[in-house]
Amino acid sequence: MPSLAGHRHATNRPHLTLTATPELPRDVRPALAGALSVLPLPLRLAGTLRFEGRTSVLAWRVVTDAGLASLQRQVWELLPGAGNPLFAPENWVPHLSLGRTRSGPNSWPAELLPSELSKPWEGRFTAARSYDTESRTVERLI
Repeated sequence: MPSLAGHRHATNRPHLTLTATPELPRDVRPALAGALSVLPLPLRLAGTLRFEGRTSVLAWRVVTDAGLASLQRQVWELLPGAGNPLFAPENWVPHLSLGRTRSGPNSWPAELLPSELSKPWEGRFTAARSYDTESRTVERLI
């Protein structure tokens, strides 16, 4: 399975994307920091998801509780220029990507996936960052 573990860039650390936006305006940062001050939040992973498009993505499903849903909605509302409908709260599918391939939907037959991926896993979301796609840099937000 092509794993993202081999991709060593700082952007590849495990992360949950709350929204995507072309820019992070300076005047929004104080309110964003306020919204992010709820961290840490509980994290619960349960099962896998597959996304099909230009690439096939295998991901762990993040169980959304009220705190996480509220944080994502606040971030979405603070960055209205984001506009990507995939991140609208009613469409958002929280996940942690595990692997990506252009080989198609049958790239990861269920019987070949490690059994650990189907077991629930708990942790905490502890920090927030922003990724600039043009400069390929990561900025810690909280």
